This record gives sequence, structure tokens and C-alpha cells, in this order.
Amino acid sequence: MMKYRGIISFWRNRPTLTVGFSSFLMLLVAFPIASAYAQDPTIRYGEGVPPAVRIINDRGLRYLADTQAEDGSWVGTTSGSGVTGICIMALMASGEDPDFGPYATNIRKALRNIIANQNARTGYVGGYSGAHGSMYHHGFALLALSEAYGVVSERLLWKGSDIPSEQRRTLGQALELAVRATLTAQEKNPWGAWRYSPESRDADTTVAGTVLMGLLGARNAGIEVPNDAIDKAMSFFQSHTMQDGSIVYQMARNFGDGLTRTAIGTLVYAIAKRKDAPEYKAASEFIKRRIDHRGSRYPYYHLYYMAQALFQSDFEAWKAWNRQTIERLQRMQSDNGSFGSSHGPAYGTGMAILALALNYRLLPIYER
Repeated sequence: MMKYRGIISFWRNRPTLTVGFSSFLMLLVAFPIASAYAQDPTIRYGEGVPPAVRIINDRGLRYLADTQAEDGSWVGTTSGSGVTGICIMALMASGEDPDFGPYATNIRKALRNIIANQNARTGYVGGYSGAHGSMYHHGFALLALSEAYGVVSERLLWKGSDIPSEQRRTLGQALELAVRATLTAQEKNPWGAWRYSPESRDADTTVAGTVLMGLLGARNAGIEVPNDAIDKAMSFFQSHTMQDGSIVYQMARNFGDGLTRTAIGTLVYAIAKRKDAPEYKAASEFIKRRIDHRGSRYPYYHLYYMAQALFQSDFEAWKAWNRQTIERLQRMQSDNGSFGSSHGPAYGTGMAILALALNYRLLPIYER
């Protein structure tokens, strides 16, 4: 059995093959099968999804489908490619066929929106409105393109679209361009990481974690990402991990207890295959000691990263935390299926759905 869910779901969901066979062989080479047998089948296939999760998910997805703008985006206090990317991943996370399932049109429209608004020269997809910097958007959009690549049909992607041909490109082309923009921004940055702008000369662990997850997602999808780029980014995280395991925002600026930042760090250590690093072990212990913390200013952002970090670091701890999160989100969901957020209901709904997406375990980046 193959290790990565992206390959498995590719064969399960595809009515026809639309990606070149050489690309599939590249994925086989990139992701060996040796460790797949160590996983329980329910971890690989997401069997036994709690009914409450399905209800929350279905109501949330209907809300996203009903409120999507005609251009494929979602309007909110914060809008742009990152929010669109979050919604794409939410629509794909429960395993509905992305080409012919109930949300196939929504997924295609959203992907078209990201690609059409990508800078054709630089590959940057960080356009945004609202608070915070645009590299957040670039990172989430990059991760969404990575999850869609090889799963969404290129043949169907632009069918019926009135977007001009000069704004169109394949998912593979868009993803490679977005990776190039990410690497260019990193090369310009003295810290070897990222902050709000592609031109930033400083970096912080929250933006850097978001962008690095997009880069790791692209690598998992088979896009060439130099090892040196990952090494530099991980060195940044190692230098910002304290002895108690907490991860600081910046060396010269820190605030709060850093729980969400430390969850981000735990996740990137795991996905970058740095679980043998002492910093990973310290960070993972830090978040487990504070597993009942509820004080985040950005609750959905916190839930999203804590879910993934615990799932990667301690499966039993994640199961207990997941049960509490299901109950919490049941209380927080509005009658129309949305989750209110200071960044808008599309962002809140997408992130809430993704905080529970590990119950399905179908997006490749969530593979243990």
C-alpha cells in the first residue's frame, strides 16, 4: 500500500487519468512504500468518522457553496487567495470527488480565481484585502494548489470559463510558479524564512510556518523543492525554539505563551521529517502540557494548527483533544452552518472544517 493519501485518493476518485503517467511515476519515486504498513488502516482511510463531524462538515460545506461569489472567491472582513485556498481545502477534505462530486463546480471556480489572479511573471498569489500581510495568503493558496494538483482534472478545470486565455494555466504550471515565488522571497530574506511581504527583510514564525507548509505540500505533490530551502527554513525554527519547547514570534519580539506558534513549529518539524530533532520533542511536549488552553485571540487558527500538531506528535492525545473540539465546534456553529470570525465567516468556516478534517484523513498533507 502506498504511503501518501494523495496517490491513493488519486486512483480512487479519478474517472479518467488526466495527469501524465510520468508525473505519477515521479510521485512513486518520491514517496516510497516502506513505512505504510506501520499505520493502522483507520488512520490511512479515515473510517468511522463520528456522526457529529459529518454534520458539522456538511452544514459548513453547504454554507461555503451557497456564499461563494461568482468569481470563485469568498467575501469577508479578510478576503483573498488565502481564504479562497482555505475554502478549497475544506471542500476537498471529506473526500468528495473534486471533479464530479457535489462541490466540484465550487472547487473549480475557486482554483480558477487563484490562478487568474496569480502574477504571471513572479508566480506570487498573495493578493489580499483586510488585515495582516499577503504572504499568509500566498502560503495557504500554495498549499491549496498542492492539494488540488493531480486530483482535480486539468481537462475540466477551465471548461465553460470566460476568463481570458492569457490568465489561464494548468495547476502544475501555477504550482511551479508559486513555488518559484516562495523560493525567491526566501532567498531575499536574511533569515531564510518569510514575513508579510515577498520583499520582507525580517521574518516571524507564524507567517513562516504558513508559507513553509505550502512549500512542503508542493514537495509532497512532486514539485521540485531544493533541500537547502527546507533546511534554511527549519534552521530558522530551530533558532526560535526555546529550551522549554516554546517557539517565539521573533527573537527581538515575543508575546503570549506561544502555544499556537509552538503548534505550528511542531507541525513543520514533523512534515519536514525532523522528528528526531530535540527541538521537535521539546515543542511537542510543550503543546501537550497546555492541551486544555482556550485563550487564543484567533480560535480557528489555533484549532487548525493544534489539530495537526497533536495528530503528528501524539495520536492518543489528538483523539482526546478531537472529542473536545467536536463538542466545542458544535456549540459554535451558527444556524446557517457558518462559524463567525473576526476575519469573516468564510475564513472561520473553512478553518473549523479543516480543524476536523483529520477525522477523514484524505488530504495528503495530513498523512502521519
